[in-house]
Amino acid sequence: MQRCAWVNSPDPIYAEYHDTEWGVPEYDSRALWEKLMLDGFQAGLAWITILRKRETMRAAFHGFDPDIIARYTDADRARLLADPGIIRSKLKVEAAITNAQAYLDMRDRGEDFSDYLWGYVEGVPVQNAFTELSGLPTQTPVSQALSKDLKKRGFKFVGPVIVYAFMEAVGLVNDHEISCPRHAVVSAMVRR
Repeated sequence: MQRCAWVNSPDPIYAEYHDTEWGVPEYDSRALWEKLMLDGFQAGLAWITILRKRETMRAAFHGFDPDIIARYTDADRARLLADPGIIRSKLKVEAAITNAQAYLDMRDRGEDFSDYLWGYVEGVPVQNAFTELSGLPTQTPVSQALSKDLKKRGFKFVGPVIVYAFMEAVGLVNDHEISCPRHAVVSAMVRR
């Protein structure tokens, strides 16, 4: 299989992620929130680092349950910052807590996180047709607008580059290269 050029790690976890998750449209609000948090933790690091630590991070962050994370105490913060199995960045841990609170604020006001995100692409994944890695953007006007609005709502670590990577990961955008077999598979995954 000729995968997208960015799948350049010999680690099978990378290929598995590309072949089963990346670009698959996600509609579950909580799963979307988790993936946005993981993309925030990835800032400045290689995505393979997150993939290798994802299960440990899920355990450390109570399954990325925003109801629990929003109430984290100083003891929880200290526990996380002492855990070698996660990304131990004070700013990123604080951002996860703040982002849980922002997510809950949206929910409490009757906003569905999934509907909110999918509204930025009018409910339908953007189908790009790039032939090579060099053609992929790192951000777009849509990721810039979404980033700006998330920040206005109190979210942290949601710059336009992080948001665009998130959009690709959760299928708001199909950026599989057209030569990659996953492009056609993911293109067919439109909610009906």
